[in-house]
Order: sequence, then structure tokens, then C-alpha cells
Amino acid sequence: MIETVTELSRLRAIVAGWKREGLRVGFVPTMGNLHAGHYSLVKLVRQHADRVVSSVFVNPTQFGPNEDFTRYPRTPEADTSGLEKAGCDVLWLPTVESMYPFGVELAAKVHVPGVSSLLEGAHRPGHFDGVCTVVSRLFNQVSPDVAAFGRKDYQQLAVIRQMVTDLAFPIEVLGGEIVREDDGLAMSSRNQYLTGDVRPHATVIRSVLLSMRDASLAGVARDKVEADGVAQLQAAGFQVDYAVVRLPSLSEPVADHQGARVALVAAKLGNTRLIDNIEF
Repeated sequence: MIETVTELSRLRAIVAGWKREGLRVGFVPTMGNLHAGHYSLVKLVRQHADRVVSSVFVNPTQFGPNEDFTRYPRTPEADTSGLEKAGCDVLWLPTVESMYPFGVELAAKVHVPGVSSLLEGAHRPGHFDGVCTVVSRLFNQVSPDVAAFGRKDYQQLAVIRQMVTDLAFPIEVLGGEIVREDDGLAMSSRNQYLTGDVRPHATVIRSVLLSMRDASLAGVARDKVEADGVAQLQAAGFQVDYAVVRLPSLSEPVADHQGARVALVAAKLGNTRLIDNIEF
């Protein structure tokens, strides 16, 4: 049976007990409203750890002033049941007060320069500062040996990996594969915001990414690949933040680069902002 923990002292006592037994501890941080993508991360980290902790915490510091913190869906009972079925041992439920004891405004912040200023960072100023601030606190609270994050949030994974290396966290970071709906849409807690008449158009993002991949592999110039991607998304009714091809480091590839790349899209359909990517 999964144990739900709301006191940090209890969490640390549990983890300390596991470590005295020589057990390896895995961790999956989430904001709740969980779906198959989250549960796949629990199953992934379970392959690399003896015990698994998952947290549910809707983090106020990673939402911008016009974003959906207050309406972000909370589904605690379903989350607990799903985590238990996926193999999670402990659900950590910190409060805002325990996470930020001096308040959000006076909280010490973690900033990862460089990679956090691109793409998502440019369109959502301060977002990755909020992510790194809360993830570093969760790492300190849980003391995991291994942690898993989804590849759908490709840039977030890159930022966290840089933070872990730079701050010398003794944590192995795993990237979980993107889990998709039957029609190819990447699973996201925000998909439920898509209304019935808009939802079918959301799959265009996946089609555009595949087209960008194929064109890139065929040697089409990157500027044209990106411009065509934007045009296809706009024609389908999206407001486009970006549709780009980058190196795995998220830097821009030089002309005629034939190595590993990733195509990334962020676009809004109606009032719902969606992100997705494809590595090739």
C-alpha cells in the first residue's frame, strides 16, 4: 500500500530507513492530475531503484502572471490510486508553506543560465527559475539516488540535467519517453482544456513535427523547415510561439549538420498551450 506523507520529518525518516538498509531510492516529481505519461515515469524509475517516492505539488513559482495556476486541475484521489498501481511506495504532499517557509516572494531561487533562457524561457520568463527552485528543494527533501522526468518537456529535462551537474547533486537523471494518445497527441494534463470542436486539430502538432523531421533529413534548409512548420500550424488555427530544429543541447545546428537533432513546437490552440518534440 502506498503511504501518503504530509510532514517532512516523516518523509526523511522513511527515506533514511531505506538507505540504512542499502536500498536505492527513486523519485518522480509531479504537479498532479496524473496520466499514463506520469505513471510511465514511476515504472521507469522503478527499474533503477528499490523504492519510489512521487510528489504532487502545484508549484506557484513556475506559473506566469497570466497562466493557469488557480485553474490547474487537482485530482488527489485519482492520483493516489494511479501511483499505487504504478508501483510508487510513498506519495509526498508538501504544502506551499512547507515548500516556501518565508513565502514565495522571499524564497531563495535557483537560476540555470544559458539553456533556460531559450525557447520556453524566452516565452515564459522566470518559468525555469521556478522549476529549478522547486526541484532543487524536492531533491533536498527526498534525497533520491535517481529521478525521472518526461521527454515531452525536452527543455526542462535539459535544464534540470545542467542544474544537477552544476550543483553536484548525487542523482542520476532519467528521461522518460513521450506517451501519446491513440491519435498521436502527446499526453498532457492540459489536454482536457481542449474543447470538443478544437481537440481534433491538436494532432496537427505531431504531423508538423514529423514533416519537419522528414524535411530536415532530406536536406532542406533549416530556415525553410522552420518557416514551413510555422505556416502549417498557423493554417490549422494555432498561435505559434516557435517551431524550430535544434541540436540536443538546444543550440542552433550549423548548416549541413547531419547528426542528432530535435524538432520542437510550442503553440496555442484556443486557450490551451501545447508543446511537443521529436528527436531524430
